[in-house]
Amino acid sequence: MRLAIGFRPSGEDDWEGGARFAADAEAAGVDVITTAETWGYDAATPVGYLAAFTRRAKLATGIMQVASRSPANIAMISMALNAMSKGRFICGLGASGPQVVEGWHGVPFKGTQQRLRETIEIVRIISRGERAAYNGKYFTLPLPGGEGKALRSGAKPTEFPIYLATLSPKGLGLTGELADGWFGTSFIPEHADVFTSHIAAGAAKAGRSLKDVTLQVAAGVVQFSDDVEKLIPPRRPGLAFTLGAMGSAQHNFYNDAYKRAGYDEEARYVQRLWLEGKREEAAAAVPDEMVLKTNLIGTERMIRDRVRTHRDAGINTLAVQIEGGSREEKLNTLERLSAIVREEAPEA
Repeated sequence: MRLAIGFRPSGEDDWEGGARFAADAEAAGVDVITTAETWGYDAATPVGYLAAFTRRAKLATGIMQVASRSPANIAMISMALNAMSKGRFICGLGASGPQVVEGWHGVPFKGTQQRLRETIEIVRIISRGERAAYNGKYFTLPLPGGEGKALRSGAKPTEFPIYLATLSPKGLGLTGELADGWFGTSFIPEHADVFTSHIAAGAAKAGRSLKDVTLQVAAGVVQFSDDVEKLIPPRRPGLAFTLGAMGSAQHNFYNDAYKRAGYDEEARYVQRLWLEGKREEAAAAVPDEMVLKTNLIGTERMIRDRVRTHRDAGINTLAVQIEGGSREEKLNTLERLSAIVREEAPEA
């Protein structure tokens, strides 16, 4: 099993400080560094910056929103970042949600699975050095009736893995069918089959198996302490935000995932409170069990148990957050977790 962390500036837009911490985290045992994208900074640009500070870790966009870019643009970005990082790039893609796609990019949120499919197929055509000729439902290259022609990339052909961030059954099936890996969120390893069964079905459709798809899941915050009760309350607001605000009242894929994992009543209740503006009540309604199962917090024995549970669920990479404390304390936490992962879930 491998470890992943997210990359962000250290303090007030201190990109160099954040990149140097990422390099130290790499030395502490981190194997994958991801960059996020919502409605602030983009996910791609920081990868190029990170490539200059790191040497071993894979660098992933986690994720680039496909609604904001043409497939050809995604291919160009990916080819450049893979070259800059000397083959360490992971192209992470996702459909995002209606609030971002329609509110930020002004693009209709529809046909997301087909758009993802066509985007992946075009990106692979271009990155292999083939002519960009494609006839799909949403993308046709060259544009019919115009003056364009099927072009071939001027960059050197290259290969890089494509991961998808998906949550719905159809999206998970698409991941198994077409992607090299999965970025999973709202994940509880005890209910891994809520996700992996659909990924496996999609993989079988393409003549593959679940083992052909790298599974990287968000394992939450890492915090070692014997005072477990003290660790739980600070984690509730984040879960309440996920359940209530990560999407609209009609479409919250994160909330839906928790419902399928056995928290139907709790997920609906927290979302209702959040949408009614009762944020503190929503946070208080998040069950302790949900907090403990979506984070790596508590005693070393508890964290070892969570690592083993993820391992037994077939997870290849744990994406974690290290919050609070000094730089040295954060690195010590990473080193401690890295040692546990090596002992409990060594890579084959």
